[in-house]
Amino acid sequence: MADQPYYVTTPIYYVNDKPHIGHAYTTLACDVLARFHRLDGDDVHFLTGTDEHGQKVEKSAQAAGVDPQTFTDQVSENFRTLAAEMNYSNDDFIRTTEARHLHSTQELWRKIRDNGHIYLGSYAGWYAVRDEAFYAESELTKNEKGDRLAPSGAEVEWVEEPSYFFDLSKWQQPLLDFYAANPDFIGPDTRRNEVVSFVAGGLNDLSVSRTSFKWGIPVPDDPEHIMYVWLDALNNYQTAVGYPDTESDLYSKYWPADLHMVGKDILRFHAVYWPAFLMAADLAPPKRVYAHGWLLNRGEKMSKSLGNVVTAGDLVGRYGLDPVRYYLLREVPFGQDGYISHETMVGRINGDLANDLGNLAQRVLSMIAKNCDAKVPQPQPLTDDDTTIIGAATNVLGTVRDEFERQAFHRGLEAIWKIVGDANRYVDAQAPWELRKSDPDRMATVLYVLADVIRRLAILVQPIMPGSASSMLDQLAIPADARSFAALGSEPAVTPGAELPKPSPVFPRFVDEEAAG
Repeated sequence: MADQPYYVTTPIYYVNDKPHIGHAYTTLACDVLARFHRLDGDDVHFLTGTDEHGQKVEKSAQAAGVDPQTFTDQVSENFRTLAAEMNYSNDDFIRTTEARHLHSTQELWRKIRDNGHIYLGSYAGWYAVRDEAFYAESELTKNEKGDRLAPSGAEVEWVEEPSYFFDLSKWQQPLLDFYAANPDFIGPDTRRNEVVSFVAGGLNDLSVSRTSFKWGIPVPDDPEHIMYVWLDALNNYQTAVGYPDTESDLYSKYWPADLHMVGKDILRFHAVYWPAFLMAADLAPPKRVYAHGWLLNRGEKMSKSLGNVVTAGDLVGRYGLDPVRYYLLREVPFGQDGYISHETMVGRINGDLANDLGNLAQRVLSMIAKNCDAKVPQPQPLTDDDTTIIGAATNVLGTVRDEFERQAFHRGLEAIWKIVGDANRYVDAQAPWELRKSDPDRMATVLYVLADVIRRLAILVQPIMPGSASSMLDQLAIPADARSFAALGSEPAVTPGAELPKPSPVFPRFVDEEAAG
């Protein structure tokens, strides 16, 4: 596993409004994977950014009374703020208005065109400005007023204009062959089945330019046309690793991307259009695209129009950063839609974090401070019970790795919390407070074992809760260079005789003042 390149990307977020918790959710999943792979010894490149072109952005800028560049400068900064707010560890932040992206995307167009896969025609059909997507008549429904709606609920309008087309229809069989040869390309399986069914039903050539607005990347050699915003946006993943310089160290190391993380509403663009564009340019498709579900508020997807938007700042301000990071990936099976609520948040904070992991660390460290002169105790030979709990805390890494690679974060966390439960049961069974009088040497051994187990648990939860995990490791006097996954099997695990600081709670209970009042 170690020393392998790992390239993970978020979708680039559309800058027509401020970010909400759904944006934070997607990037959090990528951040956890990036941190996990770094701790596993891999060479990680983690990308996020903003999608700043298109008719929707142009209209939003007009409504705000500013030019599109000024508008995107302002709104893009909100997503940088979100990254700091949620403690993301991205290596790059890309904006599609950057010069590097214009150059990269025009070169991609030229490559596809020169390979014979783009032609000039005219387009007439239904277009949703909100989705920046074209839809067939058969995909539309009508609302009570008779307006036609896309599957996403966005209103569509009839568009007729000259357009360049990408010969998507020719890529039906190559795509189906690619899906068959790469069964893990799309996750979860339900989404994979949807995509395969869509492609098997037949593909139409895709309009890839517009002439009715100007806010976008000009088509090479025909600047009256602006590139289709999705061709522009999708290429950000290549721009960030140096395309069109495919011989560069950056591109050759990280492309194809290991994982594009996306919301389920944009899967088609990533799992159908994007690999087809890349194949048409003689480039490798990404290794995997994963479409997660939505976080729902009162059963509805969050949107400004519904007035039910929850921001990351709202949650972090109330509950704390690391508890929110943990909750978002533990509460809802990733890939499914799920509800977030105050009640379930408090349940996770006070149950999983304060009672289970936090209380385990606090009572063990307090016993060491009180009974062992605030130093890591010197153990005697370990019993089978001792080696069993230590072994479980070490070996669970393999399970967590497998689950995270499938983006099953909740199951990986369940596996870690099983060890937390085992450790708490070990404390109760060994009863070190009784051993203090009857067998001080055995008490010292039990507390040493528990300190070691807590060390391993803290190392394991670093990707999810980096600040809290760091605090736990600090309280165990673990050096900064001994906190990677490679250190899980190190011996001695915690250093006997090492002086420990005064213990302090890492996960305080959440007191609901409103409920108490």
